[in-house]
Amino acid sequence: MSTTKTYRIILSGGGTGGHIYPAIAIANELKQRFPDAKFLFVGAKDRMEMDKVPQAGYEIEGLWISGIQRELTLKNLSFPFKLISSLFNARKIINRFKPDVVIGTGGFASGPLLQVATSKGIPSLIQEQNSYPGITNKLLSKKANKICVAYDGLERFFPENKIIKTGNPVRQGLLDIDTKRTQAQTFFELDKDKKTLFVLGGSLGARRINELIEKELDFIIGHNMQIIWQCGKLYFDQYKIYNNTKHVQVHAFVNNMDYAYAASDIVISRAGASSVSELCIVGKPVIFIPSPNVAEDHQTKNAMAIVNEKAALLIHESDLEVDFENNFGQLMASAEKQNELSQNIKKLALVNATKQIADEVEKLLKK
Repeated sequence: MSTTKTYRIILSGGGTGGHIYPAIAIANELKQRFPDAKFLFVGAKDRMEMDKVPQAGYEIEGLWISGIQRELTLKNLSFPFKLISSLFNARKIINRFKPDVVIGTGGFASGPLLQVATSKGIPSLIQEQNSYPGITNKLLSKKANKICVAYDGLERFFPENKIIKTGNPVRQGLLDIDTKRTQAQTFFELDKDKKTLFVLGGSLGARRINELIEKELDFIIGHNMQIIWQCGKLYFDQYKIYNNTKHVQVHAFVNNMDYAYAASDIVISRAGASSVSELCIVGKPVIFIPSPNVAEDHQTKNAMAIVNEKAALLIHESDLEVDFENNFGQLMASAEKQNELSQNIKKLALVNATKQIADEVEKLLKK
């Protein structure tokens, strides 16, 4: 009588939604293929993955880890102790759980976890979302078995024979948003005679984008628009007063992202890799405002890969005062431009990313 192996899979990714939701998407795909598999997520204590992963139905354990601050700060003094603690606890987790494969999608905890896994010879896969990888993934890539990427040209940073271009995983609910518009408008109690602007500065919010929207509320609403504004939990207390403004709703965090995208006509967004991948699938006209406060200015590089295909607009933070009203006004005045951006960005979507990454994981499991 043949027996089927029950696979044990660890996923590590967190800090922001851009690392968490790809990991959850991969886990969901693998769970469909291997219903009896055991899953464990490993994240950073006190980060958003400790809430979001259990909400998705998975167990998670937290490591005491954070990143190094780029400016000199007292917080950096604790980093060596956090790293030693995280490596020690990652080893304990791996020895106890005995994974057949370990998957890292980025974030503070994935470094120690994958370091321990590769040192023990456990098959591992890195899912690199950005056009410019961080130092942790560059170091881990030397021992990882596979590296799934979303951009061309990453052989500059990773061993070429390990790279598979898959795109970034996205939440499954985004693949059929064209069918959800009426439900979404009802869910958000929107006026169906107005166009909807969806504003998001990443899962944690963005100070400069929030300041822009506050300043330009009357200008935006004057274009017969209503606004769904995800400001981030750090800023919610400051901006929730605008929930009293007609045609404006402010959210610390939008859990029903498929409905928010489905209801929207225009999107203003940061250019994190996960957001860019989702927006390609969503296919709405986008104005990217990349964060300048990231390594190697990789959000601008992510956005430019779309802008160069005439598939989105980009405004640098430093140019918002001068360029926002002009760019936004011209976009709202031209249905032709809106349609061009929408059609072109859809052409860039890599809709099978999650399945392709799961295929690579399955190969590692069955080696």
